[in-house]
Amino acid sequence: MASTSETGHAKNVANFQSLITFVTGYGATYNPSKNALKLPQLIALKADAETKLADVVTKNTAYNNKVNERQAAFSGLKSLSTRLVNALQTTDTTDQIIKDAKGFNKKLQGQRASTTASTPTNPNTPAPNTISTSQQSYTQQIQHLAGLISVLQSEPSYTPNETDLQIATLQAKQNDLTTKNNEVATSYANISNSRIARNTTLYSTEGSVFEVASEEKNTSNQFTEQQVQNLLK
Repeated sequence: MASTSETGHAKNVANFQSLITFVTGYGATYNPSKNALKLPQLIALKADAETKLADVVTKNTAYNNKVNERQAAFSGLKSLSTRLVNALQTTDTTDQIIKDAKGFNKKLQGQRASTTASTPTNPNTPAPNTISTSQQSYTQQIQHLAGLISVLQSEPSYTPNETDLQIATLQAKQNDLTTKNNEVATSYANISNSRIARNTTLYSTEGSVFEVASEEKNTSNQFTEQQVQNLLK
């Protein structure tokens, strides 16, 4: 059965190494007929499992880094939105345009990213099982910013001196937020696929670590059922 924790997966691989050590001690007397149960194949399977575990760690770190980058990029969006509305109100624009801008600002002030994909404090913090709610929240913030930028563009007298309030800067900001949000989605897909590959090697397919350990018990009298369960539990 698949473990429910990263530590549990690593422990299962360590236990499989214990099995290898166990059969190595038998020397030439350990000579199973099935190729998958031979010592070189056991060693190769263990190495593959370790590679899959390491890949999950690497992909998890990459995911967490992208989450951190996204949150940093979005952190000042509410205050920027308010400044944009204030700058618009100093122009010759109409009350309706100001109202439209305030509407988008209100949405940005009320829109809060879900904590489903919260910022980890270290790269070993596991990625969540789903980020759909969080991803949608960030996407909505980008859409609200795009709406506000559109309103500002419609007003010819909106020509602020501050670089960060100018249309070109805002459009670049929107593009950057979109990129960072997409990067989180991509890195999440990568960690998800890596987890699937790990679980397949450890548990889910013919020739998996768990199946091979179980077969050691089923095809020989050298291991008791309890020994196998202790090796992978």
